[in-house]
Amino acid sequence: MGLKEDITNGINDVLSAEWNTQNATVVPKTEDVTLTNGAKLLDATYLYADMADSTGLAQGYKNWAVAKVMRTYLNAATRILKAEDGHIRSFDGDRVMAIFIGDAKNSSAAAAGLKLNWVLDEVINPALKAKWTDFNWVMTHGVGIDSGEAMIVRGGVRGNNDLVSIGRAPNIAAKLSEVRGGKRMNITSTVYNNLNKGAKISTNGENMWTSMGTTTYGSNQVTYYGSSWRRPL
Repeated sequence: MGLKEDITNGINDVLSAEWNTQNATVVPKTEDVTLTNGAKLLDATYLYADMADSTGLAQGYKNWAVAKVMRTYLNAATRILKAEDGHIRSFDGDRVMAIFIGDAKNSSAAAAGLKLNWVLDEVINPALKAKWTDFNWVMTHGVGIDSGEAMIVRGGVRGNNDLVSIGRAPNIAAKLSEVRGGKRMNITSTVYNNLNKGAKISTNGENMWTSMGTTTYGSNQVTYYGSSWRRPL
């Protein structure tokens, strides 16, 4: 069979398969979703954490140093997300995605972002400067969070596939993590309106979140809030 026929048959198989959709109460792993037609529906909060200015980093330093810097970010982010009961489901270069479920999913995701803000300033950047005294690049990032129902499927072919989240929440969270020039964290109004007091109000009584207005992604008008506050570990 030639490559064209192989691709045509594969596409026809995908388009003809009827979804076997199930409601999920836990964040699925790859093996929990059937490759051919499996789908899990999940009410969840999605967080994307994206290290900023990786292009400037890559252009200014040796590959071995760039790799170490990126790994410090992903290492810290993964530990914080897991500590806040986030389920890591994707790495993409210098970006990591976690899924949160349960009654406190929005507050847990926000708390993770606030802690990561603190770690960048108080742990990672000082460690990089201590390691290389001539290192002038300063790590910052963007965190995007949205909440809602998502459809989780498997994309790819047998032996080469991964989970893919479909829906507004994962899409908007990813877009908000790419916002630069404002706050380091951006969350939708859905997330903001479901934050508990600890994730919304600082220890001195100030609201940690600022209304950033609205933005448009595709056909979605998104009202969102931003914060660069930090939460010590």
